[in-house]
Amino acid sequence: MKIVILDGYTLNPGDLSWDGLKKFGDVEMYDRTPADKIVERAKDAEVVFTNKVPLEEELIHQLPALKYIGVLATGYNIVNTDAAKAKGIVVANVPAYGTASVVQMTFALLLELCLHVQRHSDSAIEGKWAKSKDWCYWDYPLVELSQKTIGIVGFGRIGQQVGDVATAFGMNIIASSRTKSDQSHRKNFKWAEIPELLKESDVVSIHCPLLPETKGLINKRSLQQMKNAAFLINTSRGPIIIDEDLAVALNNDVIAGAGIDVLSVEPPPKNNPLFEAKNCIITPHIAWATKEARARLMDITVQNLSAFLAGNPVNVVNK
Repeated sequence: MKIVILDGYTLNPGDLSWDGLKKFGDVEMYDRTPADKIVERAKDAEVVFTNKVPLEEELIHQLPALKYIGVLATGYNIVNTDAAKAKGIVVANVPAYGTASVVQMTFALLLELCLHVQRHSDSAIEGKWAKSKDWCYWDYPLVELSQKTIGIVGFGRIGQQVGDVATAFGMNIIASSRTKSDQSHRKNFKWAEIPELLKESDVVSIHCPLLPETKGLINKRSLQQMKNAAFLINTSRGPIIIDEDLAVALNNDVIAGAGIDVLSVEPPPKNNPLFEAKNCIITPHIAWATKEARARLMDITVQNLSAFLAGNPVNVVNK
């Protein structure tokens, strides 16, 4: 059996192993695959793995041997799942592998906004502390999270764990979700619709999926509903926020700061307005990328293929 990995570099830049897949057949791994090379590389493959290489309907029809598409991620919008289903091709994703890492990044961004650790470290190393007339100093406002309110948009697996950590910080929780699970064990919690959540929260953290109804959810109007001292965190999907509107809001002190790991276009153009926005921390979509999370992703990928070959496919997204 021929197995082709179209863009394996981000999952495994060299610190993991593909050996788990090699036991199933002949593996061809490409770090990256441009659009004009997809058919050439995958035309004889029964199994194709992709992270961000799009597999659209026209292309799927040019891969006659294909029986299984494994998405090396949770989001699977890069595959035309309907076209795959019509041809009897199973499409499987990898859910839940990065929950702990995404929660960790959420608070890394938030704590940096609260305490400006890197900026204060830089200033101390550059000599400002040595020259200080006082025994300490701070160049930016320092914010304590205890008794603040965090509004969590999307209260699934990740959102709930963000709530757990927020509780440890002594925060109150407001959540909005398509489905309202039982949260009676939380004494610092309430459900709210988006307008109320935005109005009452000191921190708004995005953890909902990208859907037609969530695309552009954070825009000029919704940002104006937030507190002037509020922070916005997004470790979910970039297009949930309109970048231009957020940049204007930050530059005009509509909100106090933002920490974002995702942008509407990735990689972004050099002129993305958020690069020039005030108090905006941007990381290059790395919340998922700890070695531990990537190792789980690799393990589940192997398990998915094993289950498919055994006749009991799991994590199928095009049933």
